[in-house]
Amino acid sequence: MRRFFSQFKFFGIVLGIISIIIIYFIYNALKPQERLPIYQPNMVNPELVDSTLHDTKKYHTIADFMLTNQNGETITEQSYENSIYIADFFFTTCPSICPIMTKNMANIQEQILNDDEVMLLSHSVTPKIDSVEQLKKYAIEKGVIDAKWNLVTGDKKQIYELARKSYLAVKNDGDGGPFDMIHTENFILVDKERRIRGFYDGTNEEEIRELLEDLSILKASYQKS
Repeated sequence: MRRFFSQFKFFGIVLGIISIIIIYFIYNALKPQERLPIYQPNMVNPELVDSTLHDTKKYHTIADFMLTNQNGETITEQSYENSIYIADFFFTTCPSICPIMTKNMANIQEQILNDDEVMLLSHSVTPKIDSVEQLKKYAIEKGVIDAKWNLVTGDKKQIYELARKSYLAVKNDGDGGPFDMIHTENFILVDKERRIRGFYDGTNEEEIRELLEDLSILKASYQKS
């Protein structure tokens, strides 16, 4: 009799473990998947959106581009094909917010160092000053790893148009001419389809943590799709 009850107890424990496992998988299957918004121009502060895009409600993506990085290499949208990336706008002689942004971007670089899915892209807003040589010097000083992070220079009008019409990162004024100057603390999270998935204050450590959390959510969405 005692043997019978001990066997019954054993099967009860096994059944209980199996039930817990089944419940766990059912819960995970039914649990809503966390998703990030896909930002369209009509979802962003109108001051940051070119007037030609104010009514755009879908299909907004980062435009094609051709710029030059710290090694003199041509960087285009194809350099980021099948990659999630984080973009920002800076200049090497900036004495205010840029050093903080660059430090925070370097910290992100450490977090994604062994992650083949994620890259970084920093655009100079003073491309005439930020030559390839100047960017290379800055990259070495700040610990930029070439395989993960491109600092790019090039045609000023192209860079400013990217900032205003693609990344929706700065106020809609100026023409990219010699007296036009943009300055933004925004970090922009871009998915593999070149869509904007988040905006973050690159000088704020709490928002950097939020960016990294959102990056994990975005990565997971590709694994489950």
